[in-house]
Amino acid sequence: MKCILYLFIFNLSFTTSYPQSSKVGLSHYLFPKFNQGVILMKSGIKNQALLNYNSLTEEMIFENNGKKLAIAKGELELVDTVFIEDRKFIVLNNTFYELVYHSKSDLYVEHKCSLIPPGKPTGYGGTSETSSVTSLSSINSGGKLYELALPEGYIIKPYTCYWLKKNGELNKFINLKQLMKLYDYKKDLFKAYVKKYDVRYDNQESMVQLIKYLETN
Repeated sequence: MKCILYLFIFNLSFTTSYPQSSKVGLSHYLFPKFNQGVILMKSGIKNQALLNYNSLTEEMIFENNGKKLAIAKGELELVDTVFIEDRKFIVLNNTFYELVYHSKSDLYVEHKCSLIPPGKPTGYGGTSETSSVTSLSSINSGGKLYELALPEGYIIKPYTCYWLKKNGELNKFINLKQLMKLYDYKKDLFKAYVKKYDVRYDNQESMVQLIKYLETN
């Protein structure tokens, strides 16, 4: 018999479940649908489940008997790696980061998104956008944050933060200038490569190739 989330099902009292609700709007999940994946525990046990990553709540979500459940914070220290569609997610800083490059240094992506609620009417037929911070609790009734789509009118703006694990130290950088400081001893190589290949922070593949180049030259 396959071992399917025995640990998490046993600990459902520490995990929140959310019922189904109507879905409209744009997705705030990393994947457009839940995919078959594997949760590798530090004990070596492999649990199979339908998985997706919620970039808004920053939680790994799995489906169980039609319900969407978040891996409880207290269980994160027991998880080694989550695999979804040949992509790897590691627990760091009490959340899941995607490992996109592994060598002498490791490059991780922290998937996040901003939520812009429906704008309030203003003069001249326009709208004003309110803060995403004040809107989260107001739409969470009925577990809407855990559906694949939010109520109509909300806008999702996904973005990423990068983390570089170098010499055993984990460093966050939010632009190329900050990354260059981590490779200060290769500044000339860095500048030449960025200029030649027009590397952009919001292009994940170009960031991976940049790190690969710096690590091998």
